[in-house]
Amino acid sequence: MERSLTLELVRVTEAAALSAARWMGKGLKNEVDDAGTSAMRKVFDTIPMIGTVVIGEGEMDEAPMLYIGEKLGTGQGPEVDVAVDPIEGTNIVSKGLWNALAVVAIADKGNLLHAPDMYMDKIAVGVKSAGKIDINASVKENLQAVANALSKDITDVTAVVLDRERHNNLIQEIRESGARIKLISDGDVAAAINTAFEDTGVDILFGSGGAPEGVLAAVALKCLGGEIQGKLLPQNEDEERRCAKMGINPNQVLRMKDLVKGDDAIFAATGVTDGELLKGVHFHGTTATTQSIVMRAKTGTIRVIDGTHRLESKPNLLIK
Repeated sequence: MERSLTLELVRVTEAAALSAARWMGKGLKNEVDDAGTSAMRKVFDTIPMIGTVVIGEGEMDEAPMLYIGEKLGTGQGPEVDVAVDPIEGTNIVSKGLWNALAVVAIADKGNLLHAPDMYMDKIAVGVKSAGKIDINASVKENLQAVANALSKDITDVTAVVLDRERHNNLIQEIRESGARIKLISDGDVAAAINTAFEDTGVDILFGSGGAPEGVLAAVALKCLGGEIQGKLLPQNEDEERRCAKMGINPNQVLRMKDLVKGDDAIFAATGVTDGELLKGVHFHGTTATTQSIVMRAKTGTIRVIDGTHRLESKPNLLIK
């Protein structure tokens, strides 16, 4: 892939974040998503690449744009798989909560798992704990492995978990182990990424969430040197058939090499609302500020980019 695509992708996530942030706290989840998706699509059309959406807003009959199979880019340049979550945390934005992101990941064509839209059981950690976890091991065994890797007592390890009824038993197991818990309302891509940064205060992610989000998290953690493992959790016969069509046994552990192949991938995210890792969009009259992160697996480069945008120069939020 062209290295110039790293900064091009930041333009994409900045546009989505700026557009969606206008709806923060207004209780209008669909408007948040529409704003982010529309802005993201406009900027994608200016990028010199031949992109195909492999993880997007849904099938073509479910999503007007950024649907699975949609072509992105100018039609010239490298052929790439594209995974998008225009707004990871539409509920977060609509309620004005923390850790909403605009997210994009790309890899060379054929290198991203075309994850079906179903649940995936996940476990994710940062670089020091990579190679030490096992999704088939017990919760306590994984927590102890992370504690050992981080030279901590298990009582000082913090696990992040989506606050869902389906996780009640998991939460109880974590508490019985003596570890600490941070419950989140939404946004497990951000949570998985946070395990790779000490300043965020979380060490391991547990629990089930969307499979497409698992692939996005895998790209980020590949760039960061972390690890995520997953298992698809089909809920009905149709989802079981989709797994079979992909050649995936639901009991199969999906590892980093299954989720994102090859030695190169790029991940970019811009904060929509403030979070542990990134600041959200802040409006200042005629300007707005953004904070983004962009990472490339091949080089291991991580950039945090602070942007100031003159809004009158970007009436359609087409970021130059």
